[in-house]
Amino acid sequence: MIAIIDYDAGNIKSVEKAIIHLGEEAIVTRDRDIILSSDKVILPGVGCFKDAMDKIREYKLENVIYDVVDSKKPFLGICLGLQLLYKTSEESIGATGLGILDGEILRIPDVEGLKVPQIGWNSLDIKPGATLFKGIENNSYVYFVHSYYLKSKNIDEVAASTTYSTTIHASVEKDNVFACQFHPEKSSAVGLKILQNFIEL
Repeated sequence: MIAIIDYDAGNIKSVEKAIIHLGEEAIVTRDRDIILSSDKVILPGVGCFKDAMDKIREYKLENVIYDVVDSKKPFLGICLGLQLLYKTSEESIGATGLGILDGEILRIPDVEGLKVPQIGWNSLDIKPGATLFKGIENNSYVYFVHSYYLKSKNIDEVAASTTYSTTIHASVEKDNVFACQFHPEKSSAVGLKILQNFIEL
């Protein structure tokens, strides 16, 4: 069973549908016991960094997430769920994220001819041997919707990158923690393969 953490962020239903489509049981919940007893956990989300962290704390989910990570249970952050794994974001100066991984969440720089937010498909430069991308060809396309991006402090944790105005660390992996800035649940066959790889961990 995969627990999908419910903190009132958008896009939760589409993640649930994708997991069920792949034949796996999924439950959308904020119940501590259910989350900690699940096989794997997903933190999805779209929205504002500060608002999301406020909700996570309101629902007393912060320590639940830390406990999941400490238990070595496979954990996947998607879109805003990736950004929340870091301590700060330029979107919400003064707000404090989870601080599980080390890096910066920065606004995509303005460049003539490129719109912010980035909305659409972009190709990935995939690190050889990256766990989430097993069986996926380099330069495969995935779907992004974001105005802020990750610059990881630890390049060894970067599983895939893309370029949109700047170099964007599009996916990271560290121990049992995985995260994607893009939306695998909206990325057609490539995205479903990424989710399947997560399910099979």
